[in-house]
Amino acid sequence: MKAVIQRVTQASVIADGVLTGEIGRGYMILLGVAQGDTDNDCDKLADKICKLRIFADENGKTNLSINDVGGDMLIVSQFTLLADCHHGNRPSFINAGSPDEANRLYELFCGKCAEKIGGKIAKGVFGADMSVSLVNDGPFTIYIECKNGEILA
Repeated sequence: MKAVIQRVTQASVIADGVLTGEIGRGYMILLGVAQGDTDNDCDKLADKICKLRIFADENGKTNLSINDVGGDMLIVSQFTLLADCHHGNRPSFINAGSPDEANRLYELFCGKCAEKIGGKIAKGVFGADMSVSLVNDGPFTIYIECKNGEILA
């Protein structure tokens, strides 16, 4: 399971022409589910992301978590994070989770985050054609991967 977390001042997603989610200050998360990912991976990744201290305190140091600042999350499923570009110029997505299982784990991840933060959880629409807009704060972007219940990056 892979996640790209962007600290934002605002973010929104439009799916099939309809605004499905928007947030103010918080995280814009792109989530990629791989074959073999588990419920435990969801829990470990959600826990890590919710405890990240990447918001500035009164001294300008990144010491505050999303809960400390009352932030929100916009979470969008992004199977292209599983792209394999080793051979040729056309990415392969053979490592992406099957649509049914990936959707189940995406929804589970969103639920786990909702349990862990006080702010709002907004979402995209799994499998839909989406347009994401955001204002990256910093910019501050982090990549985290979890496999077999272990944080790898």
